[in-house]
Amino acid sequence: MSKKRGLSLEEKREKMLQIFYESQDFFLLKELEKLGPRKGVITQSVKDVVQSLVDDDLVSKDKIGTSVYFWSLPSCAGNQLRNVYRKLESDVQSSERRLVELADQCNALKKGREESDEREEALSNLKKVEEKYNELKDEMAEYADNDPAAFEAMRDAISVAHAAANRWTDNIFTLRQWCSNNFPEAKEQLEHMYQEVGITDDLDYLEMPTGGN
Repeated sequence: MSKKRGLSLEEKREKMLQIFYESQDFFLLKELEKLGPRKGVITQSVKDVVQSLVDDDLVSKDKIGTSVYFWSLPSCAGNQLRNVYRKLESDVQSSERRLVELADQCNALKKGREESDEREEALSNLKKVEEKYNELKDEMAEYADNDPAAFEAMRDAISVAHAAANRWTDNIFTLRQWCSNNFPEAKEQLEHMYQEVGITDDLDYLEMPTGGN
């Protein structure tokens, strides 16, 4: 035997609206939670179903004192549905007008682009020009190393790196002298540490390479 199918959300909404329409009265939530099961809507679902009806303006909700009341009349629901219908109808008309405008713009853009021998020839020439441009661009990239501006920028970078290297070399010499002056008893330990970090007796300032352009 197949299990009985539960009500869908839309079916639950219809059942709860029946409660309002049949009684045309005001209800507290706890009263609706008692009436819901009589229509097949379980108590746990009543709150969410009623709130969905309130969100769609099919049920009115108001706080009176400390209590919150819910109500809905068939005439009010009819007016609300008619308002929704009018809004949707207005949206459809606006969409139709926009569609006509876009179609007109599309047709206007097509003018002058009709297929013809002249257009095909122009497109072919354009493609050839683009291919030639890409070839020349690749060729220029191959000669970038010989660009005077690039060469000058490289020489400036070498000069900056040379100055930085000698500045750090000077800092190392200064630090070694300071350590020797302040920790003479640790000379052997300091020399061992220098060796470990790569500071040997060969350390000296760099000379700028010389040569023609």
